[in-house]
Parts: sequence; structure tokens; C-alpha cells
Amino acid sequence: MLKMPTDGREPFTERQFFKDATFPACDSSIFFNFSTPLAQFRGDISWLRPQEICSNPRLFPENPREGQVKQGILGDCWFLCACAALQKSKHLLDQVIVPGQPSWSDQAYRGRFTCRVWRFGQWTEVTVDDRLPCLGGRLCFSQCQAEDVFWLPLLEKAYAKLHGSYEHLWAGQVADALVDLTGGLAERWTLKETGRSGEKPSGRSSSEKTVFQRLLHLKDQCVISCSVLSSRQGASDLGEFHAFIVSDVRDVCSDSGGRLLLLRIQNPWGRRCWQGAWREGGEGWNRLDSKLASELLSMVQEGEFWVEEEEFVREFDEVTVGYPVTEEGCLQSLYSERAFRHTQKLSGAWVAGQSAGGCRNNSSFPSNPKFWLRVSEPSEVCVALLQRPRRYRTDWAGRIRAPDGVGEGRNREGLPGKEYRAVGLHVWKVEKKRFNLARTLSAPPVAGTACHAYDREVHLRCEFSPGYYLVVPSAFRKDAAAQFLLRVFSTGRVSLSELKLARDSGLAREEVPAGEWETVQLEGSWRSGQTAGGSRNFPSFPSNPCFPLCVAPGPGAQRVQVTLRQHCQDRCHPIGFHIFQVPGSGGRTSEASPWLRGEPLLSCVPHCYDQEVSQLCRLAPGNYGIVPSTYLPDLEGDFTLTIATKIDRKPIKSQETLGQVVQEVSFRAVMKR
Repeated sequence: MLKMPTDGREPFTERQFFKDATFPACDSSIFFNFSTPLAQFRGDISWLRPQEICSNPRLFPENPREGQVKQGILGDCWFLCACAALQKSKHLLDQVIVPGQPSWSDQAYRGRFTCRVWRFGQWTEVTVDDRLPCLGGRLCFSQCQAEDVFWLPLLEKAYAKLHGSYEHLWAGQVADALVDLTGGLAERWTLKETGRSGEKPSGRSSSEKTVFQRLLHLKDQCVISCSVLSSRQGASDLGEFHAFIVSDVRDVCSDSGGRLLLLRIQNPWGRRCWQGAWREGGEGWNRLDSKLASELLSMVQEGEFWVEEEEFVREFDEVTVGYPVTEEGCLQSLYSERAFRHTQKLSGAWVAGQSAGGCRNNSSFPSNPKFWLRVSEPSEVCVALLQRPRRYRTDWAGRIRAPDGVGEGRNREGLPGKEYRAVGLHVWKVEKKRFNLARTLSAPPVAGTACHAYDREVHLRCEFSPGYYLVVPSAFRKDAAAQFLLRVFSTGRVSLSELKLARDSGLAREEVPAGEWETVQLEGSWRSGQTAGGSRNFPSFPSNPCFPLCVAPGPGAQRVQVTLRQHCQDRCHPIGFHIFQVPGSGGRTSEASPWLRGEPLLSCVPHCYDQEVSQLCRLAPGNYGIVPSTYLPDLEGDFTLTIATKIDRKPIKSQETLGQVVQEVSFRAVMKR
């Protein structure tokens, strides 16, 4: 029952309060598949509006500490740690929580709350009603330190709606939530070089020193979170797979004159769980001046505790840092403090059989999507690759929904956002006008991710000189299909565009050498139900036209260029071809030819929506069959197959003595004359 106001305003019971039909106050909004510990509360959770929970609800407190996050029975510490970013920046707070919304004391209030979440490249507005899950009349999920402050539980509800249910928020990455709430970037720094044994190596590594120097510098600019992935002796109360907030970092002087780095940690559980030397009353405080010790202890709020840097490295596994966002909305570098005032973004996809070439271990790597990055001036550049969660779709209300067959009674495999491809990024600097793809990709890149990671987003940061750069995002496995968003943040002017390679452009193949060529043109067609068999993914592939090719005996392999050109008017089909080696003496081919079921010797794939595709290769003497095809069966069209064979003649050696500059011209260039 809603409480009655006592100040003469219209009674709450007589107002028409908003009820969100797309995220109703029932179990379907709380549970996904009942696979988490949350399932034990099924049937016990009720839904109450803030004015039913307390007498004077507020959206924000006057004292920021009253708005600090506190975790409930939902395992979403990763999201709550990221919410601390909104308390550090008014720009971000206004970006996420739409300003000017009626509050509970306003006559116009109707129980509606709207916020914005950054989602795959754009800010998405999410509206919910203010009915919140409760146990025993109190909030059972997130809440603020002051229980009459509701910005956090309402934002949590909107985030749960966007993901499909509250249970979808069980477990996640702080970095992902930081990106969702800022539209920026986040980095994860590991504190464990090898393993997680919990044993402190002797001395401090240079990487540890660098981490703490950065933390000390960044503490007031951005959110810093630390995580425990497995508990160790002396810190069992920290739990496992739990995220914390680094509230403060202090470089202090001990009584002995040495320097100590202390970190104040906030546990979203809202209780002090630290039993180390710097707990309240611990022996660590004896190493500081009593006045300084009292000052630091007075800062500790509910759920907070101090740790020394050695304890921090020993007990925590990684640190997550969100890039600062200026009041103008620009990201700021974690390393140079320069603002990334120039941004670019493009979406793309890895399509199985076409553009999902896998990592650089695969010969198909060049088929991955490729992008031009033009840097106009010396710049610090961040290139980020964000993948869209796979296997899930959105419903009419914009919520993430599982595909058919995933739900109650099923295993918990892959809650949305929990299944990602292992992805990576590589960058090459190139001369755009003199560019050979095969040669470029066989050289070491100028920048790249350390490995392909199972993260939603990976990124790399570089200092780039002016020029053109080739950016190739890839999944680790070949034919791993997914959609992605490529983002570029730069301190200087940049432009980003997708590189569309025509197969005969000279970029995707070896340059045709000069000399004499014997050329044969053959006409053919694909006819539905007869000769339009589609790609090798389909059993009808052998019904495609097959053209014989005989390479005459000679001193070695011959250069052969095969070009397939379709006669398309308005829309082209995706086309390609395969070259098979024919055993024996060759002869006529048919669908029954067993070698058509085997592996081709060479392929011009993936199938491309181009009018013409081409492949230059070397073939040993023997008989071959060339099979042109469309990607899908029963796509009709006419085509021309051109086969050009290089005629090798004994070269004429020049006896002339030429200057150095002329000598650098290749022999084949001289012979063109």
C-alpha cells in the first residue's frame, strides 16, 4: 500500500503511476534460467515503489558519501564498481541519468525513470518504472549507503532491462560496464606475472612500480577497480571473483623515514572484511605518526579498509582503470593526459566462408575485413575492437533475449555477454599508392594486441607518425562469425574507411610480371537446377561448370593467371573459383569425377560481390580443372573465364654498363621496351 502524503498534495493512490509492460514486476524480469544462487529467492521477492520503502525518497544525496554503492544479493559487483564513475564526473552523470526528471515530491511525478546506456556505438535511452525488487520491505539488490537515495537501484534496473533480466547481470567485467556507462575505454592491468599462487616475489618488479605510479596519479581523475579471482591465506573474507573500488591512494612517510603507498579499498558488500596489518587496530598503523594514522582512519567509511602496496599485489589479481572523460566529453589518455579530440568508428563483420579469415596462423588471414587509417599529424592513437555478443537477439522492447531452446531448465552456458570470440588487432604502416597486400601482411605489424583475447573489447595504444595504416581485426579461429565495431581515438586528425579490395586490383594478388602471355577466353553460365551448384559448402557443388587446363611439360612450374568475370547488370552475385588437380591424363569431367569431392589445389575465395575476381599462381606440368561458382546454389548468370599462361623465353642479357640509378630498374622493366 502506498503511503499517503501529509502536505496536502494529491494522494499517491489517486495518481496514475507508470507500469512498464516491457519489464514487468514479476519473475520474468528477475530470472533468466534460475542457474544462479538468486534462484533460492524465487517467490519471495516483492516489488515496491520508493515511497513505499521510505517516507522521503531522494534521487541524489547532498553528501556524496551517502550515494556510495552497496551490493545486495545480486552478484553484480562488476557493474556497481563501474557506477562509481558517475560520482566522479557531472558530465557523465548527466549523460547517463537524464536531468530534469520529476522527483517523488513533484506533483507531476508518475513513477517513470529514464537513463542512457552506451551500447555498441550509440547512447540508448532506457525507461523503466520505479518498482524495485525487495525482501521484507527493503531493497534486496543494489542500494546506496543512505537507504532513501535511489539513483543506483533505478539505474541497475534499467541496466537489467537492457540485458533481459536481473539474473543476466550475475558476473561480468568491470571494464565492460565502464564502457557502457561512459562510452569510452577501460584497461585491465594484471598484478600477477605468472600464476595465482599468492606468493609475493622477492622485490618489486618494474611493472608493479609503474602500476602504482599510475594509480597514484589517476586516483582523482577516473574510476579504479581491483579484483580478486581466487582467495588466499589472510584474505579469505575478500571472496572469489569479486570486484572492489579503489577509493584513494596515498604516498605517506613512515616513522622510519621510508615511503609507504597505502590504498583505501571499498567493498561493495558494505562490510569491512580485511584482516591484514592495516585493519582498524592493526599493527601497520604503528609505523605512522599517530596524527597521520588518525587522519587516515577517520576517512574509512562502511565497507572500506586500507592496505599496503605489498598486500595489494599479493591479495588482488588485477586492476581495471577507466579512461577519464573531460567535461567536454573527450576521452583523456591514461599515459600522457592529452585529450583524444578526434574519434572515428565503423562497424564490420566476420562472415564464415567469406571474411572470417582467422588469426595470422591461417593462410586465410588476408580475407579478414581491412580498414584504412589515415593519420594527418603526429598523434597518440587508441584503436579499439568491440564485438557484439553472439547467439542472442533483441526483442521488440530492445531487451537481449536468448534464442529458442535456452531458458528455464537449460544450462547456464553463455548468459548474454558471457560468450565472446577470441579477437585481436594488428596494424601495418603502408604506402597507399604502392601497396601489395600479400607482401604487407607477411611483414611484422607496427602494432598489435599481445594475443587474441576472449574479451568483449580489445584495444591498442600507439604513437603514430603521419601516413596511412592498414588495420586488420581478426578472430582467432577461422570462420568464427561475429559482428564488431572498430573505434579510433586520436589526439590528432585521423580518418577511417573500410578497404574494399577488388580481386583484380593488384592489391590482393601478386603483380603480373611483364612478358608474353598466351590468353584463352571461355564463356560459361550458371543455370538453376543444372549448372548453378553453389560453393563447396553445398553437395551440389560438382554440378558447376568445369573447364580443363593443361600445363605443358617444361623446366618448372608455369605462371598462370585465371580471371572470372560475371556479366551482371544491376546486382552481382558473390563469385569465386577453385582449381583442382586432375589425376591421370585428365579428359572430360563430370559430376561423378571423384576429385571434385576432394580438396582443391588453389582457391580464389572467399566469394566476393565483385564483377571480376582473379588469381595469379604457379602450376606444375599436368592436368587441372577450373570450377567457377556462386556462393549460393541456383543463382543464375553468365560469365567469362580468362586463362593467361606466361610464355617463358630465354632472356637476352644486356652487355651495357649502366649507372647506379638505371641499374636499380629491374630487368623485366627494360625488356618492356
